[in-house]
Amino acid sequence: MNFVSPQHKLKQLNWPMVLFTMLVFSLLIKLGFWQSERALEKEQRQLRISELSQQQALSLTQVLALNGLQDGINDLPIKLDGVFIEDKVFLLDNQPDHGRLGYRVYQVITSQGYAVLVNLGWVQGSIDRNVLPTITAITGQHVITGHVREVEVGIQLQAQNLVNPTWPLRVQQIELDKFSPLIGKKLLPFVVYLDKKETIGYKKNWQAIVMPPEKHRAYAFQWFSLALAWISLMIWAAIKMSKSQSTI
Repeated sequence: MNFVSPQHKLKQLNWPMVLFTMLVFSLLIKLGFWQSERALEKEQRQLRISELSQQQALSLTQVLALNGLQDGINDLPIKLDGVFIEDKVFLLDNQPDHGRLGYRVYQVITSQGYAVLVNLGWVQGSIDRNVLPTITAITGQHVITGHVREVEVGIQLQAQNLVNPTWPLRVQQIELDKFSPLIGKKLLPFVVYLDKKETIGYKKNWQAIVMPPEKHRAYAFQWFSLALAWISLMIWAAIKMSKSQSTI
C-alpha cells in the first residue's frame, strides 16, 4: 500500500479552483444572511407601522421635532393644514398597477412656512410616451392626513434632465434636493403619502412594504440551498478527480 503524506495531498490540490469554490460559497452565504436581515427589518417595520396606526396624527411641528431621533420619522402619521402650489405637479414615471403602466402624482403643499411634497396617488398613462395624463392640480387650502415616507433614491443609469422644465414634469426618481430649485422653495426631506380615506387625489394603491418578510426568507433559503449545492458539487468533483488520478 502506498502511503501519501498530507503535505503531498496539499500540493496536489488545484488551489485556484479551491479559492474560486470558497469565494462563490462565501458570496452565496453572504446573500442568504443579507436576505435574512432584510426579513427581520421588514418584520420590525411592520410592527412599527401597526403600532403607529393606533396613534393620533402628529402635526408638522411635532414630526420635525422627532427628526433625527433613533426611531426616525418614517411611517409617522401626520396631519397637514396648508395650501397647494397648483402650477407645480410632478409625475413619477414607470409606476405599474395590475399590469397597467402609469404615474404617481406629486404636488407641493406649503404649511407653517415649509414646503412638503405630497403623493396624491396613481394615474394610468398612455401607450404613447409623448402623451402625458391629464392632471387637475389641487388648489386652495386643505387639511390632509397621511404618513411620512423618507425617500430612498435608487440606482440611476443617467442623471435626470431638469433644465427648462415643462409642467406637469415627468421624472424618473424623487430627488427632493433637485426639485427644490424648480419650485423656488426648500422641500423638507420626506414625502407625505395621503391616507387612502382621503377624498382628494387619485388612486391610492401604495404599500408601505412592497416585499414582505416571508419573501425575503424564501430568497434566503434559496441562497443557502445554492451554497450547499455548490459546495457539495465541488467536493464530489474533487473526490472524483482524486480517484481518477490515483488509478493512473
